[in-house]
Amino acid sequence: MATNLALDDELIEQARQLGGLRTKRDVVTQALMEYVQRRKQAQLLNLFGTIELDDGFDPQVQRRVERSASGT
Repeated sequence: MATNLALDDELIEQARQLGGLRTKRDVVTQALMEYVQRRKQAQLLNLFGTIELDDGFDPQVQRRVERSASGT
C-alpha cells in the first residue's frame, strides 16, 4: 500500500545507520515491527499476577492422562 508520510530526515538517517538498513522504507518497516513487538510484550507483562497457577501441576502426569484417554 503506497503511503506518503512527512518524516524527520535526520531521525530516519540515524535509524537507518543504527539499524544497518538501506532504505527509508526498511527503517519504517523495522520501526513498526519493533513497536508492535514492544506493545505485545507490554500486554503480556500486564497479565502478570492476574493468572492463577496450579503449583501442583505436573506436565508428565498430564501427558500420561491424555495418552491413556486417547488409547495410545
